[in-house]
Amino acid sequence: MKRRLVKIVVFVVALLPAAWLLRGLLIGDLGVNPAETIQLQTGRWALKFLLITLAVTPVRRIFHWNVVIQYRRMLGLFAFFYATLHFASYIVLDQYFDFEGMMADVIKRPFITVGFAAFMLMLPLALTSTKGWIRRLGKRWQTLHRLIYISAICAVVHFIWKGKVIVGDPVVYAGVLTLLLGFRVVRTVRQRMSSAAARPRPGMARGRGLSPHS
Repeated sequence: MKRRLVKIVVFVVALLPAAWLLRGLLIGDLGVNPAETIQLQTGRWALKFLLITLAVTPVRRIFHWNVVIQYRRMLGLFAFFYATLHFASYIVLDQYFDFEGMMADVIKRPFITVGFAAFMLMLPLALTSTKGWIRRLGKRWQTLHRLIYISAICAVVHFIWKGKVIVGDPVVYAGVLTLLLGFRVVRTVRQRMSSAAARPRPGMARGRGLSPHS
């Protein structure tokens, strides 16, 4: 019961940025350029939720809070939710449903290219996030969902290139992503080194058989 209540709280809190934007839109409180505010804020929250999702495993490993793993899928879906709002606001408020112009924009403007790539990489992850797909894909599900790393990298690059100045928030997001990916690299290297050390060397088992007292 307590865990279900926590999930509800997390769900409601994760919706607050969208609710704030909707409220601002209805009362005309999104600044002189509401379209730009909506695009910027939905993009920021998509990136934030991506980073929060990636932070679940390090938090679990470092602090031994196994309970946080229960919220990872929800957080990942909220990252996709805000990315979808970001992409939709670009199509509606920037391109005015001009899909041909949008594709030309994707091809010509690098920061749009990597942003589009980040969104498209998130799409199969969202579609296969159900328990049914997890069962169907088996071990391939984990392999597929490693695309989140590439998506996060593309999202950070998109944010940096959009600002054209590598200072402030883009640097913070890039630093956080570097730490999160670095944690995984270090952990993977240590696991492989431990496995290699535990693996018996050639001839070791034979030697032990010849000398039971060794």
